[in-house]
Amino acid sequence: MIRLGFHGAAQNVTGSAHLLEVNGNRILIDCGLFQGRRMEAWERNNHFPFDPATIDALVLSHAHIDHSGKIPMLYRHGFRGSIICTAATRDLANIMLLDSAFLQQKDREFVNKLHERKGLPPVDVLYDADDVVNVLGSFQTVGYRRKIRVTEDVDVTFFDAGHILGSAVSLFDIRDGDRNLQLCYTGDLGRPDRPILRDPEHVGDVDILITESTYGGRFHAPTTVILDILEDVIKRTVARSGKIIIPAFSVGRTQELVYHLHELREQGRMPDIPVYVDSPLSVNATQVFRIHPECMDTESRTAILTHQNPFSFERLRYIRHVNESKALNDSDDPMMIISSSGMCEGGRILHHLRNNIEEDRNTVMITGYNAEHTLGRRIVERNPVVKIFGEEHKLNAEVVVLNSLSAHADQKELLDYHRLFNPARLRHSFLVHGDFDQAQKLQTAMQDSLGLENVMIPAADEFFEL
Repeated sequence: MIRLGFHGAAQNVTGSAHLLEVNGNRILIDCGLFQGRRMEAWERNNHFPFDPATIDALVLSHAHIDHSGKIPMLYRHGFRGSIICTAATRDLANIMLLDSAFLQQKDREFVNKLHERKGLPPVDVLYDADDVVNVLGSFQTVGYRRKIRVTEDVDVTFFDAGHILGSAVSLFDIRDGDRNLQLCYTGDLGRPDRPILRDPEHVGDVDILITESTYGGRFHAPTTVILDILEDVIKRTVARSGKIIIPAFSVGRTQELVYHLHELREQGRMPDIPVYVDSPLSVNATQVFRIHPECMDTESRTAILTHQNPFSFERLRYIRHVNESKALNDSDDPMMIISSSGMCEGGRILHHLRNNIEEDRNTVMITGYNAEHTLGRRIVERNPVVKIFGEEHKLNAEVVVLNSLSAHADQKELLDYHRLFNPARLRHSFLVHGDFDQAQKLQTAMQDSLGLENVMIPAADEFFEL
């Protein structure tokens, strides 16, 4: 018997977790943190809808926290199977999960000080660094296009998803008695013709497809306009002596931003202001990029192998220490600060927003998708007042949304990728990792443009027998 259950990123964008059951064995595909309203996120993240001890193996598509962030909890609650992923994903997950544990501890200390003053109960962490260290020995890495046994009846092969370093489209070969099925899980699918990473690879024809739908109803502006928009925003903000605050995911988005800023400086189009990457995780992640040229496109790989540095330029500074971070808020000079997290749900970006969001001379630039009920989404929607660490702040800063930098394929790019599958063979398509309205729009487009009939949007904790 083959069953497929959807326990995360079902009709929403975060917390990816899908359960594949084949002849009594249970394979978890991704194990991510839910991000959204603080209390709702705490409730969703604080339990599993299945017994972790019954999971035989975990296949991890990539290292982003909304796909990997609950792995330490899985181990804490009894999981002892292998975690199968690419080498770059393992290296990134190592630093990202440790960083997640550290940030939870620091946020707990800061919030509990505020709660103590207000007479509110203290908050706790989901896991700590010991939990992360305990699970790291469970990772088993495999290269792209190399098949590996997951359970007795299931093999998996990874193909490059082009989303972040090490991200994979997973092709599962499933044996059930005398029938064989192939299932493709796209994970987060990247975009073609982006710098640094290679284009998404196709896996061939399959019987079952699980695909993301983050931008299922939207279309990105051409990537060719990115430099023009960046130049305009920077010059406009500098002219009013403001700061540009950029919440950015530490893995992928930060490196791509630095790459484009490097291009602007090389072309003489960028004002002479300091740029700070204020995130220890971003610093560590950039080091990981340098040791994985196998995941890069030809141009970036050549630069790395010839000891050039596409992630550095004059007046760019990577910041590790908290005192240096605090000092940035004491300066009134124009500058750019790139800091995590991308959805503004934790990390040093919260302090930079707290100190700069109320001044209209400053700019907040949003460079990626922000899930519902996150602080990042409230900024995108330009709410006049937003809460940071539980306290209200007026949103007076200019807000610029730059979706051209998104690492997620838009509707056209998703359709172009799925057009490569043979519709006569494709029995079931499941749309995940998208708000319901975006998934619906992609569902309609897949039915109308590709002639696919059995396209479903699973609800949370819904199971399907295949």
